[in-house]
Amino acid sequence: MSIDAKLDQVATRHKELGDRLASGEQMDPQELAKLSKEYSDLSPVVEKIEALRKAQAEMGDLAELIADPDGDAEMRELAEAEFTQLKDHLPELEGELKVLLLPKDEADAKNAILEVRAGTGGDEAALFAADLFRMYQRYADAHKWKFEVMDVNETGIGGYKEAIANISGRDVFARLKFESGVHRVQRVPTTESGGRIHTSAATVAVLPEAEEVDLDLDENDLRIDVYRASGPGGQSVNTTDSAVRITHVPTGIVVTIQDEKSQHKNKAKAMKVLRARLYEAQRAARDAERAADRRSQVGSGDRSERIRTYNFPQGRVTDHRINMTLHKIDAILEGEGLDEMIDALTTEDQAARLATVE
Repeated sequence: MSIDAKLDQVATRHKELGDRLASGEQMDPQELAKLSKEYSDLSPVVEKIEALRKAQAEMGDLAELIADPDGDAEMRELAEAEFTQLKDHLPELEGELKVLLLPKDEADAKNAILEVRAGTGGDEAALFAADLFRMYQRYADAHKWKFEVMDVNETGIGGYKEAIANISGRDVFARLKFESGVHRVQRVPTTESGGRIHTSAATVAVLPEAEEVDLDLDENDLRIDVYRASGPGGQSVNTTDSAVRITHVPTGIVVTIQDEKSQHKNKAKAMKVLRARLYEAQRAARDAERAADRRSQVGSGDRSERIRTYNFPQGRVTDHRINMTLHKIDAILEGEGLDEMIDALTTEDQAARLATVE
């Protein structure tokens, strides 16, 4: 199919959806939501198509004016300048349109489950994990997203062995999906009297939140254990068996939640995390079939992949996948400077995917 035919197809579908939604036709809420979302997703594409075709039509009119031997010389000069300006702008419009036409990741519009775990480095790694968790919380606040802490396993000195949150809002997974991997920190620990720089790490996983329709989960495949929750150093959190551990027997995936005093609430949270992990495992299996494509992209989202280094003595943050260094570590850890890096990662991914379809 030619690019023009593809653009016609998109514009026709957009008009069909608009007419149907405006007709007052009775439809069930699920179908209405589905069609409304498709119409909304296609609207910016159609706007860009119209802008491109308007520019092309104007260039055609200007070309005729320039070619007219009986035309006014001053008008011809103005037409040539405008023609050149439009010609220079055309590749930009075409590039933006190609990006909009790229196949969408079905998970991009989903909410996300964020998991941060301390890696190598003992107490310092746990303190860094807590720093990262707060960074994402501030980033979520800045984007008006809801950040719900689901479970935190503290070390007792302000560090986190593990922390899990549910982040909900517009395009959460699309913005955060490249954060999965190993984040490394280089700094002098507050507990280090000699002032030596230590290197430690924390692991981040960003999983698309799965709804029940996204995967078929058989209750018979689950083993659910309840036990008494405990805090740092084994200190009792409460006196009831409220902590919940769910094991998905076929895959061996285990989720433990003890944040709430209610066993029912902990089970609901654990099921949400389990669904996200199983859904991500299915996505990873599908992506493995397109391994050649993934090698050209920003990153696989593999949690064992070292993606970023936060160097405190030099005040810099380096993303190793795109060789980008920003000397604004404080702004990034406050959440406000993270967009610049995420924008660069998104642009790089789009460029890589465009290269595979052109």
